[in-house]
Amino acid sequence: MIQKKICMVGASAVGKTSLVTRFVKGIYSDIYHATIGVKIDKKSLKVGEQEVNFMLWDIAGEDEFQKITTAYLQGSVGYILVVDGTRQETLNKAISMQTGVEGVLGPVPFILLINKADLEKQWEVTPERIKQLTEKGWTVVQGSAKTGLGVEDAFQTLGKAMLA
Repeated sequence: MIQKKICMVGASAVGKTSLVTRFVKGIYSDIYHATIGVKIDKKSLKVGEQEVNFMLWDIAGEDEFQKITTAYLQGSVGYILVVDGTRQETLNKAISMQTGVEGVLGPVPFILLINKADLEKQWEVTPERIKQLTEKGWTVVQGSAKTGLGVEDAFQTLGKAMLA
């Protein structure tokens, strides 16, 4: 079995912990708990024919890319950049964070996961903006920690990119 460290990166309160909990345990809670530092979970997933053990580093939401985050990123071979679709500023922060993460890790695979697809009618992130990012070469997945929509797909897509 292959083991891969991946990080969940994004602004505060975008749903990183909820997405990890949905992926690892298959559950969702409306109760918000801020992550302090980093929380590590793991889950095995069959990616193609390969069994992959994901070591998931859920990094505390940062409104600015900070030095403590860079230490948590070390050794990652991929990451999921999480955005709250109902708050445009979280996409702006994610774009800035992506540059910082790439500066630490180099050009490793990543997925932009736009969370809260269950609230799509309230989204501030526009289809035009999503199209701009996909045209730039970013892989964008719309998902919902609440319903589970797109969550496993995001990890499968990242897993395939890391094994390629």
